[in-house]
Formats: sequence, structure tokens, C-alpha cells
Amino acid sequence: MLALTRKKGESLVINNNIEITVLEIRGDQVKIGISAPKEVPIYRKEVYLQIQEENEQVLNADGLEALKNLL
Repeated sequence: MLALTRKKGESLVINNNIEITVLEIRGDQVKIGISAPKEVPIYRKEVYLQIQEENEQVLNADGLEALKNLL
């Protein structure tokens, strides 16, 4: 993991097309802004993990296994 220090108003760039800017620092919370192409999905980690878990549950469903057996 790369750890960087940024102040309010400072940014970092990822892969030449994603910019992350520190917008506000208030107590123990940091507000960030993300500028990225529309085709780049951006999720909070807890939401991303929930999506991954739901996708895994769908893949493990009995109905899908039956469909796979037909193929």
C-alpha cells in the first residue's frame, strides 16, 4: 500500500485519468472528490464488498448450477 500525505486542496492522479482531491478535513473525517471517466466504477469499500458477496451468492445458487449442467 502506498501512503501519501495531502493537505486540503491537494490532489493525486492515478493512471493519468483519475484525480482524487482532498476537499475538506473536519475532525477525524476527510471529504474527498474523485474525478474519473464515467466508465470507471467508484464504490465505497463496504458497498463494493456487499456487491461482491451478492454476486457470489448468485453464482452459488442451485438454479444456476442446474443451468450449467444443461450446457
